[in-house]
Amino acid sequence: MFKTFVPEAREPGWVLIDAAGQPMGRVASKIASVLRGKHKPDWTPNMAVGDCVVVINADKAVLKGSKPRTKIYTSYSGYPSGLKRVVGADMLAKQPVKALEHAVKGMLPKGVLGYQMFRRLKVYTGETHPHAAQKPVKMEVR
Repeated sequence: MFKTFVPEAREPGWVLIDAAGQPMGRVASKIASVLRGKHKPDWTPNMAVGDCVVVINADKAVLKGSKPRTKIYTSYSGYPSGLKRVVGADMLAKQPVKALEHAVKGMLPKGVLGYQMFRRLKVYTGETHPHAAQKPVKMEVR
């Protein structure tokens, strides 16, 4: 008789991703895959077995094709006439961290499990980050 394998809860590893010159969607899909743990042999869809991800150079990520002028980021304050719209190029120029986090958040599962995974994402605009003590492993985006 077969037994179902359930991985043990353990400390997540750390992964460093450089977003300089990379398409934002490609970087976001790689980040979401690592946060979910799909790169590990013991991946389980109902557990947060992924690694923590540190992203540097988020301000140097690019939007390809017509997305810089056609992609619209919307937010609603909850008040009448509280809808705000920002074009993709403006969002990437003013708030690159928020733009990348928005892309990754949409690729993660919804609910408590997705929120746990999203908390392991750390995005920075420059080359430096405060997570050098965790010794993150550099991962390429293809």
